[in-house]
Amino acid sequence: MRNPLSDKITKIKPSGIRKFFDIVSEMEDAISLGVGEPDFDTPWHIRDEGIYSLEKGKTFYTSNAGLKELRQEICNYYARKQGVLYDPLKETLVTVGGSEGIDLALRCMLNPGDEVIIPTPCYVSYEPCTIMADGVPVILPLKNENQFRLTPEELEGAITEKSKVLILAFPNNPTGAIMEKSDLEKLVPIIEKYDLMVISDEIYSELSYKSKHVSICSLPGMQERTIVINGFSKAYAMTGWRLGYALGPELVIKQMIKLHQFAIMCAPTTSQYAAIEALKNGDEDVVEMTEAYNQRRRFLMNEFKEMGLPCFEPFGAFYVFPCIKEFGMTSEEFALKFLEEEKVAVVPGTAFGDCGEGFLRISYAYSIDDLKVAIGRLKNFIANLRNK
Repeated sequence: MRNPLSDKITKIKPSGIRKFFDIVSEMEDAISLGVGEPDFDTPWHIRDEGIYSLEKGKTFYTSNAGLKELRQEICNYYARKQGVLYDPLKETLVTVGGSEGIDLALRCMLNPGDEVIIPTPCYVSYEPCTIMADGVPVILPLKNENQFRLTPEELEGAITEKSKVLILAFPNNPTGAIMEKSDLEKLVPIIEKYDLMVISDEIYSELSYKSKHVSICSLPGMQERTIVINGFSKAYAMTGWRLGYALGPELVIKQMIKLHQFAIMCAPTTSQYAAIEALKNGDEDVVEMTEAYNQRRRFLMNEFKEMGLPCFEPFGAFYVFPCIKEFGMTSEEFALKFLEEEKVAVVPGTAFGDCGEGFLRISYAYSIDDLKVAIGRLKNFIANLRNK
């Protein structure tokens, strides 16, 4: 029998996150600080709208691009948050989570051999999605000393004649790094000089603690060369609803809708009705949850300081990325030993790229009580390592 599998898919490594949760799922009294999922329930008024849509029998397919009212509310959101105007009918697509939007954008923009610049550490999907779209990932390691921000010098140094797409993912998973307006403005001349398209993954845009998130699409000349990816999972605690969206120039969005039509048909109808309510009336929920995350962020930074564990201060998302290089172990060795001895799961930095070696990703999308217990165990673990 011939090999039924594609060479391309078999060469892609599985997510480096999963093995730890396979272990922790079978371990009693274990605490997981590894999943990037809000511990809040979806706010009731959003759930109610989904329930009401079911009660009214609104269970049919929507248009391929999504409910017109939802697309309009998405455009309203970017108009009031970023001052950028999009056409709900021609420049907006509702997707099954932000991840589908990333996959669609890459498959619709890349020809075989086109290069995609991927600053790392980063979300685990960018590289495999690039490969599956016949693109070539160009891994661009960011530096702790720069607070994991992308500098213009780093960007220009990664560009070749085959470069086509730059992925920007800020606020960042796993580091919590942000790019402020002044940082983005320095990138624009380089992006224009080399005629790059940008995929701006803004799924954590509402979780920004230092200053209001600025999208690169809002800068002069960038709206026509940016595909914005966003969604409802993080800001509105709607992970299981599986709903995201893409905004961008009609030329690209039209092709993304076509591919989405063949692969998915449309995003879940019930989720779309709930999302309309989230965008219309969810601002207070977002503020409340963001304040809670910020409290947890400050707690962790203070605890790291007390235990002498180096960690740059993250100003976005709900992750911290402490450095554990002093202990002479790889990130995976440290994470496995910590899990085995203290029953706390964290993610080795290398799950997000080779430059994550020597770091851990710790999520604070958990209750403050769980965080206190977990940090107490981390203190004990580190004290034992230092006393050996």
